[in-house]
Amino acid sequence: MPSATRTSRAAARGPYAKSARTRTLILDAAFAVFAGAGYRSGSLREIAERVEMSEAGLLHHFRTKAQLLLAVLDHRDELAQSRFEFDAHSGRRALEDLVALADYNSTIPGVIELFCTLSAESTSPDHPAHEFFRNRYVRSRQLVVDALTVIGTEGGLRPGVDIRSAAARSIAVWDGLQIQWLLDRSSLDMADELRACFDELLVHDLAAPQRAVAV
Repeated sequence: MPSATRTSRAAARGPYAKSARTRTLILDAAFAVFAGAGYRSGSLREIAERVEMSEAGLLHHFRTKAQLLLAVLDHRDELAQSRFEFDAHSGRRALEDLVALADYNSTIPGVIELFCTLSAESTSPDHPAHEFFRNRYVRSRQLVVDALTVIGTEGGLRPGVDIRSAAARSIAVWDGLQIQWLLDRSSLDMADELRACFDELLVHDLAAPQRAVAV
């Protein structure tokens, strides 16, 4: 016979697991709505309908639309970036991981559409994702700065490279590549173009990424 403690733990896991599954379903539905319509036009009613619940039920899990948006952004960022280390201390490896992420992104176009749409919307200071994207760009630039700094100490940068300027330009190039790719996916290869951007800064070219497989 199971002990009372073991039984109570099993009972607790049931509602918790169900709640976690429900939250994931809501995040997936919100992602689809926000990616398609943006944050301002995407409605809680449509998100709730996609998971067959009331708006009140949805707000039980996420108290506000803004809270839901930030949860979606965090969730999608974690899923994509958990595949890569981005160890700036390794210099070249960090840049190669960024190129690999660009390649992986080509297998998840909906995520790219979401981030492109919301990053443009969030330039308004009153947008709930304003700080999220501001901090995200700060981290992205700093990752490239750190990687190029390491490469520079090893003699791997071409003469005259301004590291901070190069980091800002490379992130801007990546953003532009994503928009062009979303408009016409046959027009370019995001990973190849980002790698070429980095290679212009380096004495020795980066290794080509192992191609991601669409799922």
